[in-house]
Amino acid sequence: MTVSNMKTTLKSNIKDVWEIVTSLENYAWRSDISRIEIVNEKQFVEYTKDDYPTTFTITVKEPYRYEFDMDNSNMSGHWTGIFNQLADGVEIDFTEDVTAKKVFMKPFVKGYLKKQQETYVNDLKKALCK
Repeated sequence: MTVSNMKTTLKSNIKDVWEIVTSLENYAWRSDISRIEIVNEKQFVEYTKDDYPTTFTITVKEPYRYEFDMDNSNMSGHWTGIFNQLADGVEIDFTEDVTAKKVFMKPFVKGYLKKQQETYVNDLKKALCK
């Protein structure tokens, strides 16, 4: 099991950040995925630019807390996103808890998660500036 956390403050309001992050229809701001297929109200599949699928099952979606389980052929895990309104913006606190399914991948998981989280936050910052 590998845990990775990304916490940062965005110069925006909480409603805008929440809507962007939780929308399954408006994902064009994401540079790391090609499409999202909605299975039902609790499940969706994200496809990378190389068409690699990851299935997500939403476990919590309440105002300013979003959680889901993730699963693909390489890993499984859980993601938690907490959103807090501050005087100067919104603090996002995203945590991923992932288990590699292939032994040879275990040493690379932490670095991969950090890179993914950085890409996600950078894409989110760009989306908020539009």
